[in-house]
Amino acid sequence: MEKYSQFRDRGSGIAPFFPISPEPAGIYLPFYIFLFFFKLPFFFTVSAGYFLFLQWLPLGSLLKKAILWMILGIPGVWWIDLQIDGVKKGSLAKKHEGRVPIPSTIIASSFTSPIDSLYLAAIFDPIFTVSYPHTRQVESISLFGAMLRALSKPKEFPSKGAKLVDLKSLLAEHPQRAIVVFPECTTTNGRGILPFSPSLLTTPPGTKIFPISLRYTSADITTPIPGQYWSFIWNLLSHPTHCIRVRIAEVVYNTSRPADLEKKDQFLNNILDSLDEDSPVSGSSDTLTSLNEQDLAPEERRVLDKVGEALARLGRVKRVGLTLKDKSQFIEAWSKKKR
Repeated sequence: MEKYSQFRDRGSGIAPFFPISPEPAGIYLPFYIFLFFFKLPFFFTVSAGYFLFLQWLPLGSLLKKAILWMILGIPGVWWIDLQIDGVKKGSLAKKHEGRVPIPSTIIASSFTSPIDSLYLAAIFDPIFTVSYPHTRQVESISLFGAMLRALSKPKEFPSKGAKLVDLKSLLAEHPQRAIVVFPECTTTNGRGILPFSPSLLTTPPGTKIFPISLRYTSADITTPIPGQYWSFIWNLLSHPTHCIRVRIAEVVYNTSRPADLEKKDQFLNNILDSLDEDSPVSGSSDTLTSLNEQDLAPEERRVLDKVGEALARLGRVKRVGLTLKDKSQFIEAWSKKKR
């Protein structure tokens, strides 16, 4: 692994992009194969039925959540270890008011697996978004799109023609829904927290931001490497059960001043619009990176640091300095190894 030493965090030695290998099956391999082929038709039927047909019908939030829980239950994702900051175990029903996400709040979630989005949808029925490192605006996507993002290559810049919006406008457009933000912009193996996109800084000052950490046992259903569809399905369906460790931190507020944010993002959009269609968008990365770094005021950094430190504490991991661009380089090196 010395070849990939550059993709370890210099301070901690953490490697957040390495895939986590499953434990050797040994004598249980025939049992795992049986479980996989037994669960596969049920999982495929219910998932395809929901995402192709049922999600478009006016079934109501409760029924849709029940179907999503069925999709989670078929692979055995039914052990949920939930803990909320400031609430003792056993007293959640009495003291949860104001400590869990509700409509018109922001969920800043860790991002390690397609199960992240599926679980959050089954609990909170939120709007999902995509964040990018060099803009404060986000792109609204569907649940299925959010799940695919966890299995896709990291994107440093939005696609040409993508509809970007700030969180304040998205909250006003969907007042009855919570908004999910994945501020790391790409998936990891759950062993570190990447630097954040500035997208959380467009949250209105009085709106609650809930940092939520999701971790899995076993951790082999995390997807730091894109395109690993079959290995993810195998790891998901071949085990009897999976446990999700859910931690919700105390509320964070955006205390930074939103001055000139619209002007800054309009400038960014002008840069993206002016790019030639035949040239790669990444060609403007130097310009956009310097713009992003200069735009972050000390108070804005403190807001992002509060959320990042909360996610790191909840997940019992450390924040790392590796970025989405580092992950893209790691994937390129990893792909060459596999050839």
